[in-house]
Amino acid sequence: MPSLLAAAASSSSSSTSRVVVVVDGCRKCHCVGPVLPVPDQGTESAVMCRGASDSNDYVSMLCYNYYMDSSPIASFMHRDTRPAPLIHCRMLNGKAAIEASPAPDHRSEARLRIDPKVLVFVETTYSRLGRDIAELLVYNRIKYKVEVAGKNVPVLTIQDKGRYGVIVFENLEKYLQMDNWNRQLLDKYCRDYSVGIIGFVAPSEETLVGAQLRGFPLFVHTNLRLRDASLNPGSPVLRLTRAGDTAWGPLPGGDWAIFQHNHSSYEPLEWAQRNTQDYPTDGVQPPLATVIQDHGRVDGIQRVLFGSGLKFWLHRLLFLDALSYLSHGQLSLNLERRILIDVDDIFVGEKGTRLKPDDVHALIATQNRMRAMVPGFRFNLGFSGKYFHHGTHEENLGDDMLLRNVEHFNWFSHMWNHQQPHLYDNLTTLMNDMILNKDFAKEKGIPTDSGYSVSPHHSGVYPAHELLYMAWKKVWNIKVTSTEEYPHLRPARLRRGFIHRNIMVLPRQTCGLFTHTMYIDRYPGGRDKLDESIQGGELFQTIVYNPINIFMTHMSNYGSDRLALYTFESVIKFLRCWTNLKLTSAPPLQLGETYFKLHPDETDPIWGNPCDDPRHIKIWSRNKSCDTLPKFLVIGPQKTGTTALYTFLSMHPSVASNLPNPDTFEEIQFFNGNNYYRGLDWYQNFFPVQPNGTNGRYMFEKSATYFDGELVPRRAHALLPHAKLVTILISPAKRAYSWYQHIKAHGDPIANNYSFYQVIMASDSAPKPLRDLRNRCLNPGKYAQHLERWLAYYPQQQLHIIDGEQLKSNPVEVMMELQRFLKLSPTFDYSDHLRFDNKKGFYCQIVNENKNKCLGKSKGRQYPPMDDKSTKWLQRYYQNHNSALNKLLKKLGSRPIPQWLKDDLSTTS
Repeated sequence: MPSLLAAAASSSSSSTSRVVVVVDGCRKCHCVGPVLPVPDQGTESAVMCRGASDSNDYVSMLCYNYYMDSSPIASFMHRDTRPAPLIHCRMLNGKAAIEASPAPDHRSEARLRIDPKVLVFVETTYSRLGRDIAELLVYNRIKYKVEVAGKNVPVLTIQDKGRYGVIVFENLEKYLQMDNWNRQLLDKYCRDYSVGIIGFVAPSEETLVGAQLRGFPLFVHTNLRLRDASLNPGSPVLRLTRAGDTAWGPLPGGDWAIFQHNHSSYEPLEWAQRNTQDYPTDGVQPPLATVIQDHGRVDGIQRVLFGSGLKFWLHRLLFLDALSYLSHGQLSLNLERRILIDVDDIFVGEKGTRLKPDDVHALIATQNRMRAMVPGFRFNLGFSGKYFHHGTHEENLGDDMLLRNVEHFNWFSHMWNHQQPHLYDNLTTLMNDMILNKDFAKEKGIPTDSGYSVSPHHSGVYPAHELLYMAWKKVWNIKVTSTEEYPHLRPARLRRGFIHRNIMVLPRQTCGLFTHTMYIDRYPGGRDKLDESIQGGELFQTIVYNPINIFMTHMSNYGSDRLALYTFESVIKFLRCWTNLKLTSAPPLQLGETYFKLHPDETDPIWGNPCDDPRHIKIWSRNKSCDTLPKFLVIGPQKTGTTALYTFLSMHPSVASNLPNPDTFEEIQFFNGNNYYRGLDWYQNFFPVQPNGTNGRYMFEKSATYFDGELVPRRAHALLPHAKLVTILISPAKRAYSWYQHIKAHGDPIANNYSFYQVIMASDSAPKPLRDLRNRCLNPGKYAQHLERWLAYYPQQQLHIIDGEQLKSNPVEVMMELQRFLKLSPTFDYSDHLRFDNKKGFYCQIVNENKNKCLGKSKGRQYPPMDDKSTKWLQRYYQNHNSALNKLLKKLGSRPIPQWLKDDLSTTS
């Protein structure tokens, strides 16, 4: 129990009584009467007391010194465990904080000759450091290419421009030991395009002492244990990184390398000390260079060399700065970081876990200090009104205290009863619950116009529950929300945003605090684990790598030991010490607009399969099932026989297709076009759960426009990664002509006013409708190009290619092969169900001995022959595409080359 050393009471003011208490030498200010917070002064948070009298005989409120204070009674009772955000930093003290130089601008004209892409040479595709490098590049959205060292270097230029801005070697030795041809080629590229090299000294069992790097006046000592790293504040490489202080303590790993040099080309970027436990010494140790910059005065190539990998957090920052410096600013990161901290579950929580009045004051005091470091900062409070005043007496006073200080915070709506929205299957019921929360807010003076909301447990945001988006718009006019679930919780570096139903969905970050983390001595891994995240670890790096940071916390993190206050004030101080980041804050709507300006490619969502993520299943509509999703897709292209194949498949007793689309008949056309934005719920409505127990049937979908849709393979694979694909190919020239005749028969004005030859010969300056028809005739026939796009997402074992001419002439055999590919059981004997119809000129379904059921009048239509000019032009046009298809089919090796392809190739040759 702290000793009470001194106490003095009484203020001269008649309206305010004040008690000054000194506990263990720490001055504290206790106020009597109702309290109004004012901006804090210095390290103490100032509080004004109003309406108190000198006759009061108790102490009710207090000021906070780093939110560690409490009332006199509580200070005797509370376990003295609340951590204080004490970040020691030379750069934040005195003149150093004022005189810190601005971050340098690495940009120069040399960047205009190189692409913003990194070439990474790894030892193997599975090496640990190689993966760390790739993950760091992905986290910062930096493009890269990985090559296994030892092979010939890839093509480095394109049209007199360098393809890569920086070359990275996971193992520096692989660069030094390159064969002469590749080494000369790479070094010449670096000199010609002013491209720099980053290299890491790899650990090895052999310990080197003063070993010279091959060809350089540079020496290394390896396998050292080091501690206490510091940076060279005068290095031109530092931009993101700031030489804030010394990173005290042992450095990770026992295999560090240090550099020694005797040439002016080299300048240390980072130093460390020998670990005194391993290397006892009586004198002052000289600093040891652990990261060194090569200015290029030896051979004209600039380099940054690391004596250890990326396990040490400071090396991750230095690596990003090295990319920026060596690429002449082409790979520089923006230094602006916006931070929003959501406090979920306001008014929600069991007794004993909620906020008390002193917790609210600590919240305000910390917010004031954080705003001094992060302009515009305010905590963003998310409330569920149903649970207002559901705590102890003191916690209910805390609820009241929040409402008396409404104007100090930003506010957003949770659900009224904290119910997960995906559990609602009725829009009116969901809206009524939202209205209750809105009415509560209006009654209590809580703002309702933020345009932001967060769903409890992220339910209904992703996977998207359409009723939630509809209700949000109708009741709250929500424009932005956030989730940690898109596309998945882990890995956090891949979280992204999207826009659905005109609501911006931003990636939300976690900070290592959860509803149950209320006390520091119960934190998983202890305080050291939390401090590790703050001081260079996961939380620190999350802010460094993300321009927009929306953090999820809970009300319970702000009571008890107030771990959220400790965590965020500490990490902001640490960021200011070690980085040149410009920290600001803004309301959610502004953050959303900024995010999608930075990442316009993320506006379109990618709907994943909820059943591939256990977390997503828990927050997905209970009326949905992945069992109804199609197990294979007939992807087209158009006019190759896909409708006939659809008909034959529908005859199979074990196969079922989707319900018809009112607009596009048997084709849903979900993965291409605007239907995709209607969401997964819309798509699944075409595959309803069958009440008669037919869910065991093999579901499929046929949309012939999928084949050449640029976005379709990625979208399809995200939702149906295990689906099999079926495509039909005929002569591309024949397909183009068939499409033209098809839409001409349907009254298309362009086709009726232009000949086929005029259409395919249309120039890029032709009217848009004519160009569109030309493209629909010609582009789908570039078969190899489109198949390669599908094969970039699906393995070849999931692709089945049908010869369209064989489907027409011998459908029974084609369907037998398809059944084997799909592993359908029992096998359906199509010879008993198909026969050739002389009138139609193709096979039809047998109805009885004398009657067939054939496709409609639009199928099997006879067209006039293609004119010679068009035939010859198309033969030349498709020659390279057919050659590429021939090579691809041989590479796949699963089927013989179609006769029509052989004929087309022989004609052009």
